[in-house]
Amino acid sequence: MYIKMLLEYQKHLSKLEDQIDALAQEIEECQIIQSIPGIGEKIAATIISEIGEIDLFDNPKKLVAFAGMDPRVYESGRFKGTVNRITKRGSSRLRHALFMAVRSAIRDSRKQKTTDEIIPRNRKLRAYYDKKRDEGKPYKVAIIACANKLLHWIYALLKSNTTFQDIA
Repeated sequence: MYIKMLLEYQKHLSKLEDQIDALAQEIEECQIIQSIPGIGEKIAATIISEIGEIDLFDNPKKLVAFAGMDPRVYESGRFKGTVNRITKRGSSRLRHALFMAVRSAIRDSRKQKTTDEIIPRNRKLRAYYDKKRDEGKPYKVAIIACANKLLHWIYALLKSNTTFQDIA
């Protein structure tokens, strides 16, 4: 009985996923975001659904704050906090989608299966990640910095209505 219910739920979920993919193909913003290496259909649809209209944000810092990826600064009088974390006051789904997009973008992949040449999926983002790691930043701090950079790119692409140019 439970197995039949589970199979029915899986069929229903697969139909919903197909509908989401079909709707995402019709939206121009999804195509623009998918032009960034490392971002696929599901992540692009999630980002677009969470951001909504890009015209609601005056600058990319407001988009970063909406995602909850801006730093929380502890200061009072002469005290300056040394440990700064992200605020997490925004959309957790957007943060998760950006985290997965960055992890996918900086991951190395083989150019062709016949050669041993290994290149990152997104060269610009990987170079920025490597720079942060060389500065001594921990893994998650470097990933969040890359997610902020990715949000700035998404903002610029959606505002100018152009695709990503990977010149590196």
